Amino acid sequence: MIEVKNLTFSYGKDKQALHGLNFTVGDGEIFGFLGPNGSGKSTTQKILTGILKGNGGKVSLFGQDIATAHTQDFFQKIGVLFEFPYLYANLSAIDNLKYFSSFYPAEQLRDIGEVLEELEFKTDFLKKPVSSYSKGMRQRVSMARALINNPKLLFLDEPTSGLDPTGAVLFRKIIEEERRKGTTIFLTTHNMLDADLLCDRVAFITNGNIVALDTPKRLKEQNSSHRIVTTYLYQGRREEKTIEIPELEAGIPFPHDEIISIHSEEPTLEDMFIQYTGRGLS
Repeated sequence: MIEVKNLTFSYGKDKQALHGLNFTVGDGEIFGFLGPNGSGKSTTQKILTGILKGNGGKVSLFGQDIATAHTQDFFQKIGVLFEFPYLYANLSAIDNLKYFSSFYPAEQLRDIGEVLEELEFKTDFLKKPVSSYSKGMRQRVSMARALINNPKLLFLDEPTSGLDPTGAVLFRKIIEEERRKGTTIFLTTHNMLDADLLCDRVAFITNGNIVALDTPKRLKEQNSSHRIVTTYLYQGRREEKTIEIPELEAGIPFPHDEIISIHSEEPTLEDMFIQYTGRGLS
């Protein structure tokens, strides 16, 4: 679905933002693109969506070189959720979506009401101007805009930004549903929980270079301490013991009356990002 070969980009003579990126995204895959501010992830997404020109290397979407694919049909297969909502503040959710729907063939469109209902948008705000919406409500309209044309390729930039925990769970459910439909999703985010729960693979980018690319599970397993922390009761006292995983093969190697919990000391995805890049995701 996406193929990137030796992608470079410079904002000026001494401001090279991308240093020869190489990666592919398969059909129906959720691909996470993670990096701190200024790492090059937004530049990459702008190139992939055709917003930013003048890059070096080659970028192909749907098997077509994006440098020469300027047809309306090509871009009608793409949906984009920007980090900052691009909506007309004086128009309502309904009118915004009617306007954006006008760029696509009628047979390709989803029903506006059904999409907003799926996103649990408050019905009493449907005809009120966007300027009166909370950040979370604007995010719902922006997601509806990205989905309205039934895209085959969906770019999501910080999709759960501004949402409360319930809204974030809903968005993750909707993203998973898009994947089940066969939609390919390119996800840029600072939210490690989103990346860990949703992504088939993630790429870590820093200073314009990809420094790691694998599944979240393998990245964590490769750097695991292979130890577990066991909390248990013995003779009326609560105890905690750390043991090596191989020690469990013959059973729990210490006296106990009741096991309360067992947790691996597996690192988090954010731990892995910091290890590979030396920088946090802020």
